[in-house]
Amino acid sequence: MYGVELYGLVRRAVMLEGVSQRAAARRFGIDRGTVAKMIASPTPPGYQRRIPVRRPKLADHEAFIEQILDEDETAPAKQRHTAQRIFERLRDERGFDGGYSTVRDFVRARRQVRKEVFVPLVHPPGHAQADFGEASVVLGGTAQKVRFFVMDLPQSDAVFVKAYHSETAEAFCDGHVEAFAFFGGVPLSILYDNTRLAVAQILGDGTRKRSHLFASLQSHYVFEDRYGRPGKGNDKGAVEGMVGFTRRTFMVPIPHARDIDELNTMLRERCEARQQAVLRGESDTIADRLCKDRAGFMELPAVNFEACDQRPRADARRLKNWRHRPPGRVSSQALVRYRNNDYSVPVAYAHREIIVKGYVDEVVVISGGEEIARHGRSYESADFVFDPLHYLPLLEQKVGALDQAAPLQGWDLPLEFSTLRRLLEARLSQKNRCAAGKREFVQVLRLMESFPIGAVHAAVKDALRLGAISADAVRHLVLARIEGRPARLDADRYPHLPVANVGKTRPSDYMALTSAP
Repeated sequence: MYGVELYGLVRRAVMLEGVSQRAAARRFGIDRGTVAKMIASPTPPGYQRRIPVRRPKLADHEAFIEQILDEDETAPAKQRHTAQRIFERLRDERGFDGGYSTVRDFVRARRQVRKEVFVPLVHPPGHAQADFGEASVVLGGTAQKVRFFVMDLPQSDAVFVKAYHSETAEAFCDGHVEAFAFFGGVPLSILYDNTRLAVAQILGDGTRKRSHLFASLQSHYVFEDRYGRPGKGNDKGAVEGMVGFTRRTFMVPIPHARDIDELNTMLRERCEARQQAVLRGESDTIADRLCKDRAGFMELPAVNFEACDQRPRADARRLKNWRHRPPGRVSSQALVRYRNNDYSVPVAYAHREIIVKGYVDEVVVISGGEEIARHGRSYESADFVFDPLHYLPLLEQKVGALDQAAPLQGWDLPLEFSTLRRLLEARLSQKNRCAAGKREFVQVLRLMESFPIGAVHAAVKDALRLGAISADAVRHLVLARIEGRPARLDADRYPHLPVANVGKTRPSDYMALTSAP
């Protein structure tokens, strides 16, 4: 095929210099028919096949190849047929004696035809899309993976991002609550993929049965939920693209934060800063276009949705499916199990029925409508989360378990507490030293059930300074400190206190001051 440079020389010779086509053919060493084509077209037309390629050896196998390609549509992406594998199957299973290139060219052409074509969309104000992504971060010096919730407004391109330790139903709902507050309203509709967090089941007619917690969220905010086709992430391409954009932009380089709260503060600031950008093809900032979205939003309800996973649910009936113990009942060790972790409650509630509420960062235990325990949530597996104060009433009765009590292991108390315990055991009689000394020490610890640890610590230090080594003395000192009055310890009740004898003063004693030296 001749290049465009030769086309230009030939056309200039014939059309400007008046050289005949025969003479031009001789000058440039080409055929006269080629000269005519160059005069008719300013550039090489390129090769264009007029009729489809005939593949006689493959004709009887084309239906089989189409069947393979149909089955690949629903197969995992990493387990679909390559052209080489199709060629091998044709050769081994059907006796095909043609070449690999014949199969390769046919498969490439059929896959090209099968590629999906998309319609450009416009996005009206007031609608949103939501999804989860995954990213690597460093929290407290430890590298780890986090899941981050993204809500995108396609009309304005405004985005909200919040990170979580795990992709749970309560995190999914908490992300909605936080996003609605960030945007200042509730979208008319939100588009999702068919995540298990929102869809419990896809019925035969294509309708979705919502998960319990998500159904409660939707009922609270009354937005419309819409879903893409199963396995088709491009149906919500705006948020799919925004998940990748926020990971590449907000989390590169890998963010370092003290904890996940500090990380979320960083992400929120970056979401806000991005609203000042003017994107390609737009004349207004994201913040300006966000005003149109807000005009289409529904108002926020007076009360936020409680984004928590409640166990057992109010409609729970299938207690027989629980393997170890019925849900909502405290164990004999005053523990409640939630998501494979055990959390302590006061020992007075052992064996009672309770309700557990799992939030993103807390686990709350309720009995009879009253909150009885609140713990920071653990995302480990088979973890134990104790509050030492829950077990002190029992340890006061079973003081022999004091040194081996698991809830007290790792309880970092100030040094003065261990000093007080040693003196308490030393003060009491040799016979009852072990039990009585430990019991009084537990009584001191139980003061933290009613008073701040700072006040109890200060009272312990006062007791050590005064030599008032007893639980009653510490109790009196902490009450005096809280009430802002001086302590009045009764010396008769503390015979071990140091005693000072002060004699009476007589008037004649003052005469010594006036006598001559």
